[in-house]
Amino acid sequence: MRFLMACAVLLCLTGCSSKPGIALNNQQTVIMESPVLTAGIIPGTPSLSVDQGRQKATLSLSNNQPKAIQIHYVFYWYDKQGLDLLPFAAPRTITVPANSDVDIYSLNGNLDAYSVRVHLYL
Repeated sequence: MRFLMACAVLLCLTGCSSKPGIALNNQQTVIMESPVLTAGIIPGTPSLSVDQGRQKATLSLSNNQPKAIQIHYVFYWYDKQGLDLLPFAAPRTITVPANSDVDIYSLNGNLDAYSVRVHLYL
């Protein structure tokens, strides 16, 4: 009985030893509502770079339809632990011309900026 209790305590302590932070799926960098894909917009993967000492995230959007599509988007920035960085960016809007590509971007001056996620919606 003591053995089982000792095992239970060890299991509980093992579960508490994970790194602090929020689990952030780094492979889900673009979140889009289904009407965006239905409208013919195909996003790329956000790329990060440095622009004048600030983090810059760039995302390419492709429109494969014969008409222009208006898209709303928001960039969300995170630190290494997966926590949101403030202030949140305001939603923006862009019109992607027919059968063409455009790049959208966001700049963040926070030195803790580590990763980004983009939300696309109509």
